[in-house]
Amino acid sequence: MIQSMDRFLVEFKKRHAEPVIPSFSQILAEDRLVEMVPKMDGWIIGDDPATARVFQAGVRGRLKAAVKWGVGVDNVDFQGAKACGLDVVNTPGMFCEEVSDVALGYLIGLARDLFRIDREVRAGVWPKPVGCSLQEKTAGIIGFGSIGQATARKLLALGLKVSVYDPLLRPDLSLPVEPLPWPAILKQADFLVFTCALTASSRGMLNAKTLSACKKGVRVINVGRGPLVDQAALVEALKSGLVAGAALDVFTEEPLPEDSPLRGFPQCVFGSHNSSNTLEAVEKTSLRAIQLLFERLA
Repeated sequence: MIQSMDRFLVEFKKRHAEPVIPSFSQILAEDRLVEMVPKMDGWIIGDDPATARVFQAGVRGRLKAAVKWGVGVDNVDFQGAKACGLDVVNTPGMFCEEVSDVALGYLIGLARDLFRIDREVRAGVWPKPVGCSLQEKTAGIIGFGSIGQATARKLLALGLKVSVYDPLLRPDLSLPVEPLPWPAILKQADFLVFTCALTASSRGMLNAKTLSACKKGVRVINVGRGPLVDQAALVEALKSGLVAGAALDVFTEEPLPEDSPLRGFPQCVFGSHNSSNTLEAVEKTSLRAIQLLFERLA
């Protein structure tokens, strides 16, 4: 990571610019952004709340351009930016292989209880849980953009059947997948893999009502955005056995609160919103974001 940071600093130095890199855990608070952003000419946005209030404060100061690092844009108020005269863009096409790799790992781990086995062996136990074979099982992929397509390609290679739901899906599919409407896709899926963007229509799409349409024993993987899944409804489905296990890289509130009831289920595995984080992908995306930012500052 230090090597990568040095690489990025070189890019700024070549452009006679000085980067400001604040310390933070997951995101910067809106109030802190309101204080910081007006002092900057350009802003590379992470997962921070890029609200109309922050953009307004920014353009009242020095802010002239902003770029969203990565693919997800649900934290960016584009209308608020536009009202301030800012054309915010992201870095599309990044992370599809990296995030789909993690989705694949979660799916295999849930199918064979690998995560629970690891924890119990470390605790001195020698468990022998009965898993499920992947061949001829059906994975339902929710969201068929670049990440969903990469996930489908890898699951097909393992012998799974793949059905997909995406409201923007075009009929000219290059992969042998079955497009299905929502929530019909839930009825036949042994695994549900969420790779879609968070929008007004997708927020809470897996909830008590839609979970009731799922096949009993379904396993849920979310590498998209936390609010796609109603966590309270998921807890109840885990209690009842309707959901056999869940792998969540993202949550409604991040970091996952210490008192979250999800922590009480050994059949679950949790990530830290980290599925895109490889040395190569971060460098590629960061260089692209820097390039886009300086194009807009020119």
